[in-house]
Amino acid sequence: MNAPVFPQDLYPADLKARGFADLAHIPGPPPARSKTWRTLKFLADPKGMINSLASTYGPIFRRQDYMGWGVTLLGPEANELVLFNKDKIFSSKLGWDPVLELVFPNGLMMMDFDHHRMHRKTLSVAFKPAPMKSYLTGLNEGIGRTIARWDVGKPFKFYPAIKNLTLDLAAGSFLGLPWGPEAQKINQAFTDMVLASVAIVRKPLPFTQMRRGAQGRAYLCGYFGAEIPKRRGAQGDDMFTQICNAEDENGKLLGDQEIIDHMNFLMMAAHDTLTSSFTSMVYLLGRNPEWQEKLREEVDAVSARHGGTLGYEALGELELVEMAFKESLRMIPPVPMIPRRAIKAFEFKGYSIPAGSGVGINTLYTHHMEEHWPDPERFDPLRFTTQMSANRHKYAWVPFGGGGHMCLGLHFAYMQSKAFFFQLLSQYRIVLPEGYECDFRMVPIPRPKDGLPITLVAR
Repeated sequence: MNAPVFPQDLYPADLKARGFADLAHIPGPPPARSKTWRTLKFLADPKGMINSLASTYGPIFRRQDYMGWGVTLLGPEANELVLFNKDKIFSSKLGWDPVLELVFPNGLMMMDFDHHRMHRKTLSVAFKPAPMKSYLTGLNEGIGRTIARWDVGKPFKFYPAIKNLTLDLAAGSFLGLPWGPEAQKINQAFTDMVLASVAIVRKPLPFTQMRRGAQGRAYLCGYFGAEIPKRRGAQGDDMFTQICNAEDENGKLLGDQEIIDHMNFLMMAAHDTLTSSFTSMVYLLGRNPEWQEKLREEVDAVSARHGGTLGYEALGELELVEMAFKESLRMIPPVPMIPRRAIKAFEFKGYSIPAGSGVGINTLYTHHMEEHWPDPERFDPLRFTTQMSANRHKYAWVPFGGGGHMCLGLHFAYMQSKAFFFQLLSQYRIVLPEGYECDFRMVPIPRPKDGLPITLVAR
């Protein structure tokens, strides 16, 4: 970076949000009597609503929710246009701001263009091979310790159990220390912040979810802020210490508030999205015991070759585990929808869309399009073999986003998933209640409404 980048200089000064009249030429539902009620209906069944709108209006339609009017674009071509963002038409910051600004401001996802590129490059030091090897050691220890405490042979709810584990693992990898007595408060703070992101009331009024989210953010800002002076100039393999000492292209350290904002966002991304992803995969393996056995055979073979441990060099040998993880992310993506805002006018499918329009793509819909995923409700990890993937559109599978905003921690996610399922499947079989079907609440991040009851049966 040769000169400071000021976020306010990235967008046209006259950019304004668009209303119904600006988007009336695009097919879609008429204005609702209550946009709040329309939003609540959507949140109750986002997949059903998107399928209904797509069936009625096609791959581009206008939509209305509590944030106003916008446009939804569906399919891999739409994903490529928006995520690859070749012509710098779409702002990630202005897309996510209405959802996350009050609770996760200035995280990496809330930056654009050179400003984003500079911070991404600075943060990437935490995801290089040397620290990743160190993280794996901690992951293996933490996973083994926690799984050993889970009930065996008795039903328990998997979602809260894995949520506590991923928080503990994030603490080790990100902070380099176990959570202390603050653990429950930190867990609750993250929960409140994520729920606040889709709260209907968008101001932190008393007794509202947004107020609880704002209080959670204040608590975590204080927690991380107090730690920063201890990390400056220190040595450590954890992400927090490395970010505290990471330098930008001009050799300048990040400011305290920049570090706090990045840590808040990275912890949320690592904790909540992995909690959702592991829950989905456990459920799908429970529903498909034949695939569970195939993964177990691979795990056993890798374990035999490496003396019962999973080292960094052995991660690539868990090919089927990785494919099953990818298939789980296809069926239940941890980020079902991705918002942007157009800062330039553009065209899609013959329609002109004005600058200022809210633009959304739908990961969940694309991942179930039958022309790209035959029999899309069937769990089949072999969809991700090289042969099966060869002719598929590059943007038909986008659980980690794409383009410049591709998830910075995707390799960490793969590594943690392999570490977890390596230990779980080598020791236990996952059994669901007879006839059980899990109902997921999809927004903001998919989670089972009943906590996902499972039984672990020792092999």
